[in-house]
Amino acid sequence: MSRKSRKKNRFWRFLFIKLPLAFIAFSLLWVSLLKWVPVWVTPLMLRRSIEFRDDKEFRTSKDWVSLDEISPKMIKAVIASEDNLFPEHKGFDTTAIKQALKEREKGKRHRGASTISQQTAKNVFTFCTRTWARKGFEAYYTFLIEKIWGKERIMEVYLNVVEMGKGVYGAEAAARKYYKIPALKLTLSQSARIAACFPDPIHRSPLRSTKYMSSREAAITSLVSKLAWPDWVDHKHSGKVGKGGKKN
Repeated sequence: MSRKSRKKNRFWRFLFIKLPLAFIAFSLLWVSLLKWVPVWVTPLMLRRSIEFRDDKEFRTSKDWVSLDEISPKMIKAVIASEDNLFPEHKGFDTTAIKQALKEREKGKRHRGASTISQQTAKNVFTFCTRTWARKGFEAYYTFLIEKIWGKERIMEVYLNVVEMGKGVYGAEAAARKYYKIPALKLTLSQSARIAACFPDPIHRSPLRSTKYMSSREAAITSLVSKLAWPDWVDHKHSGKVGKGGKKN
């Protein structure tokens, strides 16, 4: 075999074997680490900082708290608003995906089919671009966090990094900005109004009284009372260590 052929073979082995294996090893390590370590910054936070760099009033507000320090009403509100089957599915809502594809084929404005798991993977591990490559990485990381993190950790990360206003990330920052209280004290009405701002929290506010916000709040609140909730949503689990190292 000629030297040129050997170089070519080494290149293809690197591209299709070594590089993918290195990526898998790195992603597994990264996801495993974030099962225990707070996610202090996300690509979306960096992107927003760049987008609003000329806005002198723009400030990034975030405050990581454990899931036990977030009101169960807030957890229920986002599930009712964004992903009713979150406690049950394995990362993907196949029924919603099929419905969205059917609506797209008919030329209709298709509803969102992303689960909370997918949104968490997108926020933490991608730059939230509208490309097929991003969707591929999102699906891959969704599978990993479902297997490695589990539902409680996914919800904990989601409610600490999700965008809840211009420069506002997470339930704790949102609760303090809009209602001057910690996330643990959020009422169902307050939680529903925060959740009603999704998926456009930059242009909506839970403090703004509009017909849409009132309608969404009522719909979310009503659905909360109809859904079945696993024990962990109401913090009915033992051994969970919250802020300060205290068991809840």
